[in-house]
Amino acid sequence: MSYTFQAKVGKYTYLFEGISYRNEQGEARNRRKRIATLDQKSGKWRYTEEYREQAKQEGLSLTNAWEENEGFSRDDIRSSTIKDYGMYYLLEGIAEQSGLLEALAQASPERWQTIFMLACYLLVSGDPPLYCADWLERTENMAVGPMSSQDISDLLADIEPEERNRFYHQWYALRQEKEYLALDITSVSSYSELIDDVEWGHNRDGEDLKQVNICMLMGEESRLPIYHSVYSGSLHDVSTLRTTCHAFRKVTDAESILLVMDKGFYSKANIDDMLTGGYRFLIPVKFSSSYTIDIVESVRKDMDSIENTVMAVDDGILRGMTKTKFWNDETTLFMHVFFNTAKALKERNELFADIAAMRIQAEANPEECSRRKEYKQYLNIRRSHTTKSGYTVHVRTSEVNKKLRTVGWLVMISNDVEDKERAISLYRNKDVVEKGFLRLKKNLDLGRLRVHSQERAHNKVFIGFIALILLSHIHNVMLTHNMYKDRTMKQLILTLSKLRVQTIREERILYPVTKEQRKIYEAFGLPIPV
Repeated sequence: MSYTFQAKVGKYTYLFEGISYRNEQGEARNRRKRIATLDQKSGKWRYTEEYREQAKQEGLSLTNAWEENEGFSRDDIRSSTIKDYGMYYLLEGIAEQSGLLEALAQASPERWQTIFMLACYLLVSGDPPLYCADWLERTENMAVGPMSSQDISDLLADIEPEERNRFYHQWYALRQEKEYLALDITSVSSYSELIDDVEWGHNRDGEDLKQVNICMLMGEESRLPIYHSVYSGSLHDVSTLRTTCHAFRKVTDAESILLVMDKGFYSKANIDDMLTGGYRFLIPVKFSSSYTIDIVESVRKDMDSIENTVMAVDDGILRGMTKTKFWNDETTLFMHVFFNTAKALKERNELFADIAAMRIQAEANPEECSRRKEYKQYLNIRRSHTTKSGYTVHVRTSEVNKKLRTVGWLVMISNDVEDKERAISLYRNKDVVEKGFLRLKKNLDLGRLRVHSQERAHNKVFIGFIALILLSHIHNVMLTHNMYKDRTMKQLILTLSKLRVQTIREERILYPVTKEQRKIYEAFGLPIPV
């Protein structure tokens, strides 16, 4: 990987090309070579003949380097500014391509640029908003001012709910012809006592903190976030579905959407609500429902056949059948039943191994194990006068068989998806939401809501949502072009951040674009910056 940098050696300033590589032992190494010298009188770079020839062969243009600027003095150069440009250029290009900037500008005409730059900062730096002013000072931006900590606090207080809703409306209008939506919920912890929605609930990260719940819809085709809402941390998944879907329709004017969810959203009440509301859906059914067990038993003996073979991208080879079921004696639903033989064997062996290990432990320490719930589920540990330990330990075979009845099985219902292959494909693509949440909380510093009011909390999540759109777009392009083979996303950001722009007497002069930077911009369909 190559990059350029300047360094002062004695009274001279040189431009170097640095090259990162690994030696035969796999150790990271760097070497550099001088490619230009700064002329102290004219302020021009004088490139070596070798580098001129290399640039010509690689198709690199040197027309935007300092060598053009004959009239610049040494004082001009000393008073010039140098800012990071490459990553800003990428993010602005992505936002223009996708329509994100247009949607933001229409939704929030007074502060869309500030919202966008704060979202860019969260993505590029991963640091708290406290340091945004320092980042803007060294980065090309939309001239949004210093954005001090107080400025950001004011921004989070000023964004109106109507602005957020206008954005969702505009953003969905760009995607509605091709999107089917995946829906999921995550929790974000907070120490604040001033946010109304922060309450005790089921914390998905296992933290002993109060939380808010974020419900998000993502397009499974574009793999981009579409809509989100924030709810009280005490509400369960099934409680938020109706409100989220209703609000989404009102905000976006969506007429017919296909929701793909996980089994946490399954309940009879939710199915009834979606049918009444005219929603199309695909959702797994919990095995706590008696009819789910019944349908598995009804197809078990006929499932293992070539006719029922389903080729699934992430699951390998499955067996699948589709049945129909009357719901409330008036609506017909499609029930897609799948059996994963490899997963069933794996989980069966793991269950047997766990129970065998528990039995050994129970025989060695029966009194303690008899009080533990996980042991009592699969073992009968009873007092006995005929054994040396004073206890007998037997496997509860009926409970083991009950567990094995559903191992490797998956049952989904839909009022719209008739084809089993399409059903499993849609469901497995649903992980875009889970990955989106992971990026939202870890990459964008939203694992905690470090704000002290309800409205600021909603708006910080909203700006994180804008950043997640950009981040998801980058991730999608890197996947499509197999770019993760050569670099991580962090390395991509670092590579582009090395492209800088200098301003001398109000004239912008771009550093030469490296071969690596050129390849990245081409992958994203952006013109090479000039």
